[in-house]
Amino acid sequence: MTKQILILGATGQIAGHAIKALLQDSDDHLLLFTRHPQHLTVVDEDRETVIKGDTLKMDELDAAVAQADAVYANLRNPSIAQQAQNIVRAMDKHGVKQPVWISSIGIYDEVPGKFGEWNNAELGGGQSDSYLGTYRQAADVVTNSDLDYTIIRPAWLTDKDEVDYETTARGEAFKGTEVSRKSIGNFVAKILENPAKYARKDFGVDKPGTAGDKPAWY
Repeated sequence: MTKQILILGATGQIAGHAIKALLQDSDDHLLLFTRHPQHLTVVDEDRETVIKGDTLKMDELDAAVAQADAVYANLRNPSIAQQAQNIVRAMDKHGVKQPVWISSIGIYDEVPGKFGEWNNAELGGGQSDSYLGTYRQAADVVTNSDLDYTIIRPAWLTDKDEVDYETTARGEAFKGTEVSRKSIGNFVAKILENPAKYARKDFGVDKPGTAGDKPAWY
């Protein structure tokens, strides 16, 4: 069955990999929502529709969500908690149940050992107005909703041309230190094609064998 997938933040690097995987492995129609459509390259005009819009503007977001069967949010600070509130509100209004939400490693203080200490120092663990604090607030908005969400907490991201990842559930200690953007994009596409399997779940995602005190490339 062909679905309408709304991709919020469609110019993001992870989103680019997810778009490519969805075009290759599904029949879905992709609604590419972005403030900067000039940065998008459409490769299949029959299956990609570009929508210029801002997730902080409810009328623009609402009109896009009204067309969707599922939503993938690939967003950045600042105001990510407000963006989460707007997205949940629009999805509730239009009866769209499935969001895939990209968050951050460390929002639940789930990273053990020296890597966890380093990660918190870099991203401001424990401070409500820090990078981790605001991403935790946004994730809480999503998980406290009645939506069939999937949250992804990637390790530190690389541009390696590979799909190689493992997952940990919420409440489990994070494993590796890094993962490729391509891996996350492919995981997003996999979730969107089999949403029931991943509904109301929250995953840490890393590349196997990358445990250490910090990412090897840092």
